[in-house]
Amino acid sequence: MPMETHRVSRRRFLTTTTAVAAGVALPAAGREPATPARRPLLAYVGSYSSPQGPEGSRGRGGGIYLFEMDPSSGALVQRRVFPNGQNPAWLALNPARTHLYSANETATYQGARSGSVSAYAIDRSDGHLRLINTASSEGAGPAHLSVHPAGKHVLVANYAGGTVAVLPIGPGGELGAATDVKTGRGDIGPARAASGPLGSFAISGHDRPHAHMVESDPAGRFVLASDLGRDRIFIWKFDIKRGRLTDHDPPFVALPPGDGPRHFAFHPNRRWLYSLQEEASTIAVFSYDARRGRLTPRQTISSLPEGFAGTDFTSEITVTPDGKFVYAANRLHDSIAWFSIGETGKLTWLGEQWTRGDYPRHFGIDPSGGFLFSCNQRSDAVAAFRRNKATGSLTFTGQYTPVGTPSIIVFLT
Repeated sequence: MPMETHRVSRRRFLTTTTAVAAGVALPAAGREPATPARRPLLAYVGSYSSPQGPEGSRGRGGGIYLFEMDPSSGALVQRRVFPNGQNPAWLALNPARTHLYSANETATYQGARSGSVSAYAIDRSDGHLRLINTASSEGAGPAHLSVHPAGKHVLVANYAGGTVAVLPIGPGGELGAATDVKTGRGDIGPARAASGPLGSFAISGHDRPHAHMVESDPAGRFVLASDLGRDRIFIWKFDIKRGRLTDHDPPFVALPPGDGPRHFAFHPNRRWLYSLQEEASTIAVFSYDARRGRLTPRQTISSLPEGFAGTDFTSEITVTPDGKFVYAANRLHDSIAWFSIGETGKLTWLGEQWTRGDYPRHFGIDPSGGFLFSCNQRSDAVAAFRRNKATGSLTFTGQYTPVGTPSIIVFLT
């Protein structure tokens, strides 16, 4: 299917305000009351920016991009770029939304075989970023990071290094040296996914341990990490005082051999978890016992349309805040699929939308839930889709926003 090349003009969204002096009487009947200034809706886009980009390609991004979004049309207008030449390919905000952290996906940092994590202070008035410091991620190629709900630690998954690390956050948002590092050990899964589609040759990650995502459960008591190479989701208890990951029983839940768990997402009710498998192109549904930190498998469903045959690599999975839908991205199929969530947490396929670009590495839904943005890595653009909140369906807005090798979009709320 040929890629559409037309573009829709983008207007900068401006909000006008009326100042009301203290002590002024109420407005006359029929006159609109004065309203406070509305803060602009801002988004950050991370990118691959190093000559050593993803999958052996060259990064064409400039660092971390700041955009303002028009809430009526979904149009993104670039405000500025904060240079970072070390592949700030994953971004996460702290719970207070005062600091941004980037996983810099490189193989070396200060002469050691490791990537790094950078801390930025956010000016809430305009989204400006100020670099505070950068620390070792304690493993090469950090592919994912998250901030613990208490806001005192960053958790980072080092894909190439196969490690998971805990970095403390100081009082000013700065990062300290790691308080704990877990090194991947154990059996490696087979090259071919047990649950892959017919004719699949997706064999990317079963050569050694590959930590692909790490995040705490919503309560902050347990930390979960997907290891693609070992086909497991690991679970630790989290000691928040010491910043330590302590042993848990059982220590992991296994996925089918070769399927390659990549990312996962909790349901807002905190009782269900959805795991996306990169090489099998499946979504595994689990019940989650928050008291004991245990996952129980319930369902496995393909992220691809019925009858698909061939190779695909998935990338991102999201549960909508209203708990009604799951979205999943298929990179080689260039699609985003959506599913309804039933009363027991199980999924039903509803539809898919072409991403209007190549290799959707990540997608994000704006705070209103009205738009979805696909970071099409190999097309150097972010494509915008209007989202039907009742049905979950996506409709292309006609808008492409140019960004070199975009990798993630997060909204400042």
